[in-house]
Amino acid sequence: MLTMQERNHLHGIKPIFEVNIIKNGLLEIPMLQLLDEHGEEKNKQQSPKLSKEEALKIYKSMAFTRLLDDRMIGAQRQGRISFYLACRGEEAAIVASAAALSSDDMIMSQYREQGALVYRGYTTDQFMNQMFSNHLDPNKGRQMPIHYGDKALNFMTISSPLGTQIPQAAGYAYGQKMAGTPAVTICYFGEGAASEGDFHAGLNMAAVLKCPTIFFCRNNGYAISTPSQEQFVGDGIASRGVGYGVPTIRVDGNDVLAVYAATQTARKLALAENTPVLIEAMTYRLAAHSTSDDPSGYRSKDEEAKWQLKDPLLRFARYLDSKGWFDQKEMDAYLDKSREDILAALKRAEKVPVNPLKDIIEDVYDTPPWHLKKQLSELESHIAKYPQDYPKTAGR
Repeated sequence: MLTMQERNHLHGIKPIFEVNIIKNGLLEIPMLQLLDEHGEEKNKQQSPKLSKEEALKIYKSMAFTRLLDDRMIGAQRQGRISFYLACRGEEAAIVASAAALSSDDMIMSQYREQGALVYRGYTTDQFMNQMFSNHLDPNKGRQMPIHYGDKALNFMTISSPLGTQIPQAAGYAYGQKMAGTPAVTICYFGEGAASEGDFHAGLNMAAVLKCPTIFFCRNNGYAISTPSQEQFVGDGIASRGVGYGVPTIRVDGNDVLAVYAATQTARKLALAENTPVLIEAMTYRLAAHSTSDDPSGYRSKDEEAKWQLKDPLLRFARYLDSKGWFDQKEMDAYLDKSREDILAALKRAEKVPVNPLKDIIEDVYDTPPWHLKKQLSELESHIAKYPQDYPKTAGR
């Protein structure tokens, strides 16, 4: 069991449980920042000891994620896939937190955490096969695009309903504790999802049952088009963790070093005390919420320009350059190769046939029940009647 002093000085991070009272009586929780907006270290003693290799892996994972996002938004606009969600502006929050974990830790994602999969080694072809819902997609094409999942990488398959992964993460972490597994579960969600009842149920369950869960909130300022000030009154999401008796850290979500240090601290604390930890990463969604969204209708260009100056890739690149670790020529070659790989994988995936229609009713019951068989027969009859309106599928 850690003492409070040990808690507050793990890696020099003091904002756990540290709060100040402001004039209106609300809690004000400080924000951990180790890199300023120009990429300069504010406190080298607090900074995590990243090696050159690990730091470059984090940067390349962030850069690859942005290239993938740009290409797939273009593919959606061309009608090649139906839907996409980009991570632009939030790459540091996702990749740096994933880098601070063990590969044995379970990741439960909301839908904007593709950078965590990039860091863990999910291949470009795997991304594409899922988004094109083809025959090589392990989900057999039965999920929307960007609903990834990979058992080998301990990445739970994404589901569309908002917030469902939060109580699931508490339960999975409880299972890890009961099994004596030295691992945690990290659960990603946005501040909008924190308005769901599942958030409160999940945090309370984890606090009461002492589940080693890291609840990682990406506070990017908007729940689709609803700004945070119209979602709740109070000091963000972090104050709720304090209310549930959960150790809480607020961190600059565009600062790789701070996110890494905060997550590393949270993981150590979660394992040492079998406790959940809440991390609120203050960041900004530079892209639209999704390809179905137009942010010009609810936020200004001036606001976006202000946050462009805080771009996590630019900030971390400056830090790497100050360490003598950033070779522009080498990085340009990596980016060019990545663009080629992404486009080549996209072209391969869209040529792979989709799954047989019969797969739509399998894998739930040992033997598909009569009503599902009846629905499948009706679907096959409908397609046979209007073949010109449906693409040819594998197996029919």
